[in-house]
Amino acid sequence: MNIVITGAGKGIGFALVNRFLEQRGHKVWACSRDVSNLKKIENPDLASDAVDISLAASEEIYKLVSVQFDTVDVLIHNAGMLINEPFESTSLDSWKHVFEVNLFSVIKINLALLPLLRKSHGAHIIHIGSMGGVQGSAKFPGLSAYSASKAALANLTECMAEELGKEGIHVNCLALGAVDTEMLRAAFPGYKADMNSEEMAGFICDFSLHQRAFFNGKIIPVASSTP
Repeated sequence: MNIVITGAGKGIGFALVNRFLEQRGHKVWACSRDVSNLKKIENPDLASDAVDISLAASEEIYKLVSVQFDTVDVLIHNAGMLINEPFESTSLDSWKHVFEVNLFSVIKINLALLPLLRKSHGAHIIHIGSMGGVQGSAKFPGLSAYSASKAALANLTECMAEELGKEGIHVNCLALGAVDTEMLRAAFPGYKADMNSEEMAGFICDFSLHQRAFFNGKIIPVASSTP
């Protein structure tokens, strides 16, 4: 399969790249603002580009991916950002930046790659969400912008699935709980998660490849703890 992964320079995204490459038969295009770790991987089935998805135009994304693939079978939106600030002191510019990365960049990339996704015999789009964006879940001080952007991403998942499902493109959102990443440490300084990036990447990889037929338009909690 042809796999596209954003936010692949470290953490869960980097672990995902390695997990897919370990399973023979997959080709991966990965992007991140910093691709130094990706460039250390010597594997002909991996292509990577340095891209700031919040700034890149749709045409640039399409061009970079279409050079590598005629079709896209799995698209994993792993890129994300978090600002830990009280609601009252979070500037509107900060709100806009969080939404640009966590929501509008996802929309932009989905639109850009739809022609390649449509050529797949059953494409699967995975939005990496958060338990913080699930209605009724526990919420935490300082994460208003992040949680609101992930709530919007969850709703986008349901809407896209309704429109694209008839074309064989399934769209799901994995609402992750605590995983030991830099982002978690920024949100909860001093907290130690039981789950690491490699373990979560294993779940996401399996879900994206083998669970598509069973889910469409679903927001699936993937959490063993709160946070």
